[in-house]
Amino acid sequence: MLFSRTDRTTLLPVHVTSIGYWEHQPETEREEGFPDYQLHQTIRGVGEYIVDGRTIRVGPGEAFVLYPGVRHAYRPVSKPWEMAWVAFNGREAGALLRYAGWGASGHGKVAEGGLLESFRTMLGEDSLSYEANLTRSHGMYALLLELGRAQTAGSREQDMNRIRPIIDFIEYNLHRPLSLGELAEAADVSPQYLCRLFQKTIQMRPLQYVNLQRVGRAKQLMFGAPGRRMHEVARDVGFDNASYFGAVFKKATGFSPEQFRRLYGLPDAE
Repeated sequence: MLFSRTDRTTLLPVHVTSIGYWEHQPETEREEGFPDYQLHQTIRGVGEYIVDGRTIRVGPGEAFVLYPGVRHAYRPVSKPWEMAWVAFNGREAGALLRYAGWGASGHGKVAEGGLLESFRTMLGEDSLSYEANLTRSHGMYALLLELGRAQTAGSREQDMNRIRPIIDFIEYNLHRPLSLGELAEAADVSPQYLCRLFQKTIQMRPLQYVNLQRVGRAKQLMFGAPGRRMHEVARDVGFDNASYFGAVFKKATGFSPEQFRRLYGLPDAE
C-alpha cells in the first residue's frame, strides 16, 4: 500500500492519492463513504459490493468504481479475494470516469486473464518521490482511457458493424441531399432505430453525422481546388443552398468558409 504525496500533483487533471494490492481483501464498510474516487479490479476470487441499496458481485476481470462520499461496503464471497485498487482525484477525474463508462458507482468487465497493464505499471512504482507520483498520475490517466476502450470495445464493435454499411452509403452519396428516411431505408431499419443506433455508437444523430462528413469533404475540396467558388463547393458536398452550407460549416468549425480559407492561406475564389 502506498500513499502518494499530492502537494504538486493536485494541479494535474487527475492524480493518484493511494494505491495497493491485497492477496485477500478483507470486509470493509464506510458509512460516510471515501473522500476520493476508487477503482478496484478483482484478479482472483469473488467479492460483493453494497452501494445505494444494491448488492453486486464481481469476479476476475471485473472492476468496481466507487464515487467520493457514497456510503458503501464490500466483502469477500470466496477466499482468497485477490484485488488491486487505486484511489484518485483531480478536476477531470469525474469526466474521465464518465468517458470510461462510469457515470456513478458501479461495475464492469475490463480485462481477460490478469491485471490491466496500466494498473500493473503503477503498482510497480514503489517510490514516494515527486517523479514517481507524476508517473502514477500519468498511469492513472492511461488506465482510465484503457478502461474506456475495455468497457466499450465489444458492444461498440457490434454496433459499428451494424452501421458500417450506412456509413459507406453516406460516404458514396455526400454529393447529393440525403434524408433520414432514405438512410433508414438503406440500412433496412426504422428511422427511430437508426437514430438510437447512431446515438449509441457515435453519440450523434445520423443527419448530424452527414453534415460533419460534408464539412470534412468541403475542406478537402477547398484545398484541392482553391479557386472553386463557395456555391460550387456547397453543391459538390450535397447542399442546395450556399447560405445553409455556410451556417453548417460555421457551427461545425467555428469559422465561416471564407474565414477558413483565410486561416489556412487559401486564395479567395475569383
